[in-house]
Amino acid sequence: MRLNRLVPTMVGAATALLSVIGLSTTTIAAEPATAAGGEVPAVAPVSAVAAPETDGAQTFIIDGEFATDAPWAARMFSNGSPVCSATIIAPEWILTATHCVGSPSATTFRVGSLDANGGGTVVGVAETVAHPVADITLVRIDQAVDAVYAPLGTVGDARVDDTVQLYGWGATCTGNESGCQSQYLKYADTRVHTLDAQDWLGGDAIGVTRINGIAAGGDSGGPMFATSPVDGGYYQVGVASTSDRATVSFYTDITRYRDWISSVAGV
Repeated sequence: MRLNRLVPTMVGAATALLSVIGLSTTTIAAEPATAAGGEVPAVAPVSAVAAPETDGAQTFIIDGEFATDAPWAARMFSNGSPVCSATIIAPEWILTATHCVGSPSATTFRVGSLDANGGGTVVGVAETVAHPVADITLVRIDQAVDAVYAPLGTVGDARVDDTVQLYGWGATCTGNESGCQSQYLKYADTRVHTLDAQDWLGGDAIGVTRINGIAAGGDSGGPMFATSPVDGGYYQVGVASTSDRATVSFYTDITRYRDWISSVAGV
């Protein structure tokens, strides 16, 4: 069964997933068809148009915690509305999910702030390069940013039964996800249960189950980080693609696509 993308759901809108920890994207996904081969999430994409978070909604955070140190994080907006999460991987390059990407002229990112509503720098889009198979896109921004860039992992940095962290600004409630997008970046601990899954577009993915939270609408494009068993480093190994918003999420396994990322962004 295929999971929905991590796009926040709206009242009357088609099902879309990925807001268990509070992440989001800008499209509302229709009920997906079953994909062939590999384990596929029974969830929807984690993205959606976000409305301002209220104190009432904040009390319904689906677990997880607020991040205090994530200089590589980027919040994605479409026509000024928050839709997805992302990471800065180089001075002019941001990594996110393909299903999050719409019109370049309508897309901006806030970088250098854990607060989606202020601080840091807002940058525009110069170019987008989508992977031909996987649910990942590289976005070249219109100005270089000085930041601590997300270090990218390699095959073997995430293993079955490892505890990994998911980050995003997605929904903090179930139901009307677009109305409870988190203002501040959150993260949740999850456990890797498979390295042989598929993302929204059929690319290689890592499947995780909740420990103290899971991804939801608005978390799409956000990162999964793992502590490497090789050198102890903390590396990004995944990009949020789909989730059931309850117990399971699927992240595109970027360690399988490092050669492609390097060929485009040089990292």
